Amino acid sequence: MNTDKVIQVALRTIELETGAVNGLKKFINEDFVQAVSTIAAAKGRLIVSGIGKSAIIAQKIVATLNSTGTPAVFMHAADAIHGDLGMIQTDDIVLVISKSGNSPEIKVLAPLVKNFGNPLIGMVGSTTSFLAQKSDIVLNTTVEQEACPINLAPTSSTTAQMVMGDALAVSLMELKGFSSNDFAKYHPGGALGKKLYLRVAEVASQHPKPKVLPTATIKEVIIEMTAKRLGAAVVVNESENILGIITDGDLRRMLEKTVSFENLQAKDIMSVNPKTIAADMLAMYAMDEMRKHDISQLVAEDNNIYAGIIHLHDLVKEGII
Repeated sequence: MNTDKVIQVALRTIELETGAVNGLKKFINEDFVQAVSTIAAAKGRLIVSGIGKSAIIAQKIVATLNSTGTPAVFMHAADAIHGDLGMIQTDDIVLVISKSGNSPEIKVLAPLVKNFGNPLIGMVGSTTSFLAQKSDIVLNTTVEQEACPINLAPTSSTTAQMVMGDALAVSLMELKGFSSNDFAKYHPGGALGKKLYLRVAEVASQHPKPKVLPTATIKEVIIEMTAKRLGAAVVVNESENILGIITDGDLRRMLEKTVSFENLQAKDIMSVNPKTIAADMLAMYAMDEMRKHDISQLVAEDNNIYAGIIHLHDLVKEGII
C-alpha cells in the first residue's frame, strides 16, 4: 500500500465516522430527553452494560458519567447472567448498549432486568431488535455503514455510541448544574486537579517572603533579594501593607540613572501599585494575569496584607502550565 492509498483510506474512515456522528442529530428527540430526565431523577445509580466492543464503550461512558456527577457502574453483559446481576439495586436504572440488539447475552439480560422492575434504556443500532422491543426508552445509534472496508468491524457504530454517551453525560451535567467546583472534587490528581483546586496561597507559601521597609537602604534591598532568590522584594510598612515592589529591573534602571545610591532608600526606587492577586484565588488565574500583563510574577495579598510572591516558574513546576 503506497502513501496516497494510506491517506485515502484514513480520510475515508474519518468521513464515514463523521457522517455517523452527524446522523445522530436526528435521534436527539423525546426519547433522548426522557432518558436524561429518568437518569437525573433516579435515586440510585446508572448500571451500564454491553458485550464485545460495546462493553468497552460502556466502560468509557461510565467513567465520563462518574467524573461529571452521575453515579454509574459498569456491568459486563456476559458476567451479568453469571452472577453480576446482584449489583443491580432497586432504585438503579440499567442502560444496555448493543449495535445489533440481538446478541445472545443481550437476549438473556434484557428480560431479567425487566423482571427486576428496573427501568431499561437500550442504546441500540436497530430499532426493530430484541433489545429495542424490551427497552422502556430507546436511544437510537443506527449508522448507515461501518468504516471497516468489509462493513463488519465495529467502527462507525462504536463512535456513534461513544458520542451518544457523551451527549447523555453533558446533558446531565447541565441539568444538575454541575460546576467547576464539583468537577474539582472528582479530579484531585494531576495537572487537571491542580488547576481546579490549587490556590495562590499554597504556591506562594512554598517560598520565603522577600520584603523590606520603605526606609531600607539599597544594600539591604539587594541582600534581601539575593537571600530569597525571587528576583524581587516587596516594600511593606510595619503592618505589612503592600506599598510597592522592587525588581531586578528596578535596580538596573537605578544604576543607569544614578551615580551614587548611598543615600537612596527602597521607597525611592520601588514601583508603586504592583500587580497583585488575592491569596485565595485559584493559581490558574495567576497564570492568566501574568499573560495579560506580560510579567513573570505576582504579589499575593490578603486584604492588602502581603502574603508572598507567586512566580511563573511555580506554575510550570506545579504542571499548571
